[in-house]
Amino acid sequence: MIPGLKEQLVGLINEPGYVPLKMEELAKIFDIHTSERPMFYNFIEELEQDGYVVRTKKNKIMSAEQAGLFVGKFVAHEKGFGFVESDEEFVQDLFIPADYVETAMHGDRVVAEVVKEATDERRAEGKILRIVKREITEVVGTFQKCDARFAFVVPDSKRLTKDVYVPKSGFNGATTGDKVVCKITLYPRAGKKPEGVITEVIGKKGDRYVEIDSIVRANNLPDDFPKKVQREAEQITAPTEADFEGRLDLRDWNIFTIDGDDAKDLDDAVSVEKLKNGNYKLGVHIADVSHYVTEGSKIDKEALKRATSVYLVDKVIPMLPKELSNGVCSLNRGEDKLALSVIMEIDKHGTVVDHDIRETVIDSKARMTYTEVSDILEKNDEKLCKTFAHLVDDFRTAEELARILMDKRDRRGAIDFNFPESKIVLDSEGIPVDIEPYERRIANRMIEEFMLVTNEIVAEHFYWLTMPFVYRIHENPSDEKMATLGKFISSFGYKVNNGKDEEVHPKALQTVLKKIAGKPEESAISAIMLRSLRQARYSPNCEGHFGLAAKFYCHFTSPIRRYPDLQIHRVIKEVINGRMDKKAKAHFEAVVSYASDHSSEQERAADVAEREVDDYYKAVYMEKRIGQEYDGTVSGVTNFGIFVELPSSVEGLVRLADMGDDYYNYDEENFCVLGERTKKMYKIGDSVRIKVVNVDIDRKEIDFKILKKY
Repeated sequence: MIPGLKEQLVGLINEPGYVPLKMEELAKIFDIHTSERPMFYNFIEELEQDGYVVRTKKNKIMSAEQAGLFVGKFVAHEKGFGFVESDEEFVQDLFIPADYVETAMHGDRVVAEVVKEATDERRAEGKILRIVKREITEVVGTFQKCDARFAFVVPDSKRLTKDVYVPKSGFNGATTGDKVVCKITLYPRAGKKPEGVITEVIGKKGDRYVEIDSIVRANNLPDDFPKKVQREAEQITAPTEADFEGRLDLRDWNIFTIDGDDAKDLDDAVSVEKLKNGNYKLGVHIADVSHYVTEGSKIDKEALKRATSVYLVDKVIPMLPKELSNGVCSLNRGEDKLALSVIMEIDKHGTVVDHDIRETVIDSKARMTYTEVSDILEKNDEKLCKTFAHLVDDFRTAEELARILMDKRDRRGAIDFNFPESKIVLDSEGIPVDIEPYERRIANRMIEEFMLVTNEIVAEHFYWLTMPFVYRIHENPSDEKMATLGKFISSFGYKVNNGKDEEVHPKALQTVLKKIAGKPEESAISAIMLRSLRQARYSPNCEGHFGLAAKFYCHFTSPIRRYPDLQIHRVIKEVINGRMDKKAKAHFEAVVSYASDHSSEQERAADVAEREVDDYYKAVYMEKRIGQEYDGTVSGVTNFGIFVELPSSVEGLVRLADMGDDYYNYDEENFCVLGERTKKMYKIGDSVRIKVVNVDIDRKEIDFKILKKY
């Protein structure tokens, strides 16, 4: 069967000028051999079952949109209503009122019909007709025994609005108050709750480790490695001289790593020098993970399943076993390591005038931290300068080059948000005792710039070779989102200027960010702007990166912790070693398509888990601070309350129902709430004084009371 056939077939059927055709006619268009036609017809039937296409009474195949249907993922809201996210790009989500949700659960793939068309004021409303695919097979929650005959599992996720009924036969040792994993055995029917059985008791509700493990399980993130994978990892040994044959030997280069203080998986190292012609020679050396993790191996299958490492507050769920991530693959100081190196010559304007991509062997001369290198460059720390005297000149040259690259990226319009980051500090018992600001200093930015330019060069190189690849793309924002953003920032006296083609360019948003820098409204406008942008994702198609204002971009520099990087390393090695023949190309076309979609999904799951763990620890931290007062900034307004963010990044809710000085109405048009009697207004960006009045650790929610507005 043709690689990428699904995308081609669905793409054709969704073309504006497409006229519905019979399966036999589609088979002719795609030149499907007679012997393969039964398989092709089965393939179309599968697409029909999944809601990608619709078959008419005359057996003609058409798109769901042509049939007046709306197909996509159902996103539930805790209040009972939800939205269907369309498969089609640039199509607005369909609102589903609570009465029309039927038996759909969060994450289900559904087919819906539009019951009210969209207007200028509101989006279209729909009704779910059928469930194409159930996404959730397990629910993590709290076990509540009702009597000896049955119990319920109350889901941790706010989006799962129905408790799961558990008969006595499905208790499996669970008792009231246990956090459990419940396998769904019967999905909800009209007027009936879902049913299930307990497959695992995680532990008692309230225990810190149990709460974190519950978040991990709820987001379907695998933790411990299977024994077969672990055994395979333990058999991998350090490289020998035989592994170095045919590689460019860079062991005498001044190569070093710069990472966080507690990083153990060091997958990138750099080298930099000034050339006699005034240009810079930048080497970015990335761990050659693909040498050890071969395609189809047990480790590879597990790495693909995970797709990314997950970094929680005090725990890392790695993509690869620690024997690889922290050991054999990690670019540790003083050890000969295999790498894929991108060696670039960059001129004084930041243009890469030459580059070479090679398999190499390296030996890192120092394991530096961001703090150490920043202290050398920003403070000229005497002790550190003496200790690393053999590298100080390289650090200064690296800073010089990084600032050139920053300036170039700034000139082309890349968007750089200046959100304050924070770090949750735990004591020896695992209790949060502080939330510290996390500084993005010169060393952090330096390494960031070197990785960015490398990822761009690699992406462009293989784009022009027309090779199957995994690109990192960030599509242009929707017109609707940009219109809303423009209206919002105009209330502060700013304007987003469109380009000649009426599309918003990154430069226009960057200009706004520069104007608001350091002003009270900076945080509010930046937050709304970020929400107005699409989510970056992986794709086999090169469609550019809006936020970076880059035509070509990929993720090449972190193969220890991201599967797309590992996958394109394999493509690169096939090409540079002359093995990318027609058969290999067809194989990789299929592989990169699946890797792109799956990695994007896993990345989102990891982001959710990381955010939920942060929210849990912040709730625990603030529980001991009930009654205390803080200054904060209004970060959001809704029809039920005002969100206020503190300098520590803790966010709490001021419920409109609890605001005793007046009755407040939500004014969606002007992004504010307004008191009926006092006409007092609260809008995003306002500075307020709050008091912590309540913390619900189970729901990871913090309630504030506004004391005064500045």
